[in-house]
Amino acid sequence: MRKLELLAPAKNYELGKTAIDHGADAVYIGADSFSARESAANSITDIEKLVSYAHRYYAKIYITENTIFYEHELEQARQLAINAYNIGCDALIIQDMSLLEMDLPPIPLFASTQANNRGAEHIKFLENVGFQRVILARELSLSQIAEIAKNTNIELEFFVHGSLCVSYSGQCYLSQSLAERSANRGCCAQPCRSTYDLIDKKGKIISKNKHLLSLQDLNLSAHLEDLAEAGISSFKIEGRLKDASYVKNVVAYYRKRLDNFIDKKSDYKKASSGATTLMFEPNVDLSFSRGFTNYFIDGKRKKMLSKDTAKSIGEEIGTVKSVNKNYFVIDTEKSLQNGDGICFFDNQKKLLGTRINKVDDEKIFPLSIENIKQGTKIFRSYNRLFEKLMEQKTASRTIAATLTFTSDAEKIIVQATDEDNNFVTFQTAQIGDIAQNAELSVKNIIQNFSKKADSIFSFKVNICMSQARFYQTSVINEWRRKIAEMLMTEREKNYQQKISKINKNNVQFYKKNLDYTANIANSLSAKFYNRHGVQEMQNAFEVEKSDKNKILMFNKYCIRHELDLCRHGQNEDLFLLNNKQKLRVTFDCSICEMKIMKCE
Repeated sequence: MRKLELLAPAKNYELGKTAIDHGADAVYIGADSFSARESAANSITDIEKLVSYAHRYYAKIYITENTIFYEHELEQARQLAINAYNIGCDALIIQDMSLLEMDLPPIPLFASTQANNRGAEHIKFLENVGFQRVILARELSLSQIAEIAKNTNIELEFFVHGSLCVSYSGQCYLSQSLAERSANRGCCAQPCRSTYDLIDKKGKIISKNKHLLSLQDLNLSAHLEDLAEAGISSFKIEGRLKDASYVKNVVAYYRKRLDNFIDKKSDYKKASSGATTLMFEPNVDLSFSRGFTNYFIDGKRKKMLSKDTAKSIGEEIGTVKSVNKNYFVIDTEKSLQNGDGICFFDNQKKLLGTRINKVDDEKIFPLSIENIKQGTKIFRSYNRLFEKLMEQKTASRTIAATLTFTSDAEKIIVQATDEDNNFVTFQTAQIGDIAQNAELSVKNIIQNFSKKADSIFSFKVNICMSQARFYQTSVINEWRRKIAEMLMTEREKNYQQKISKINKNNVQFYKKNLDYTANIANSLSAKFYNRHGVQEMQNAFEVEKSDKNKILMFNKYCIRHELDLCRHGQNEDLFLLNNKQKLRVTFDCSICEMKIMKCE
């Protein structure tokens, strides 16, 4: 049976714990340096706490060490890898190949999506040099994924939900060029979320003041089974900067979707232990999104731009039927509540928002009625009742176990076996009096051994008594706590931290020359590629600090197609303007790709 992993983001220890509780099989989290989300850093001590918590459920923790390293940072990067292994971390997610030249402990290495993983030849090379998993580029289609899986034997991970970079990951230098904040160093300024004017070479304005590089958010919840069949083993949710409400809702939603088809398939199983009980109905429409796209998963091009805003618009509610002096009536089957936040686009396509003060049957009284007109489409950007629910305990996760209670005239034996076949037992002298009511005695033993308040185990209790006896509740509770502690200790002892030692080889890289897009920022990374047959290589963009004649963004997304300007063979350059900054947009229609660079 192939294990399928739901992989969740964590900004910190508490959100990592939240993700595990809501059904994640694994969590990825940044340490205090070298994370591609600089503002989501954590101490090794906190990550160690999270590792301990996750391993109770045989869930895994991956540390993101996925920036490029400068020369003076190499020893610090190596030490982070050592620390990650020492605290029991299950893998490192990396971009910089210098780590493969270092003397590291045997911790599995995953190739970050920042390593630009989009071709079978590239991924086969990563497999051959010792990577255990590759995180594929988001731009791939199901057929491309299947082709990669057919030609490799490495674990494949794929993003299924969350914000999208408009450029191929690891191949965007726009932030570094414009703001000296490198996406490959974890501090992207997100110029793709800014507004731009689009003009042609004659200066004619095609589109004015729109978010022309800001994509909708990814949602592949309808394609999980397709992805599994294509070869994906790990389903990744984006969002290491998101809050607890987002993590709870989105992780729970994908847990349910993934379980729905795992339960129907005999050849798949979940990658961790335990069952999650939810205290709410997850709905991704209620969490942050700019609207949803399935990107290129079906191999087709479609509209995917959030051009009128880079902000979350939330859940679509309905269309305004009529407007009065201080209220409006909306055509919807959904109910708005006092305190909800709503937003809408005005006639100039500007996103505006207000709060609901009062709901009186079909009449909605907002804080401001200005710009709300008949025909206005209303979105709920803040669901007060849902967010209030998210502030409470919303899930519990338990491990299934069988407990057998055996009693005879001389002794009592308590045994327990969990769902992963960990087994413990203890024996004590007989202390019970013969019960006057045998049925009540058995019921009392089962009820007290079945309590879940003080452990993560959900015990199915079997009773085997030569003669029914009565035991005080406090005594049974103490036995339950003891067997649960013993079983937890046994689970922790038997957890297997995967070992994967890199054995250096000379497998030839498929290119002899590498330019700045290989992101080589230090001597060890250069040594790695040289050992694998690369003869000429350029320094990383961040090292050279020059953008002259360099492409700053490589895109599968195309502005021409998005704005219905795509004409076969007519691929003249266009230009993006933002304040005094002018960018040239070029098109390669033969491979349906777009590139962006500065105008000289």
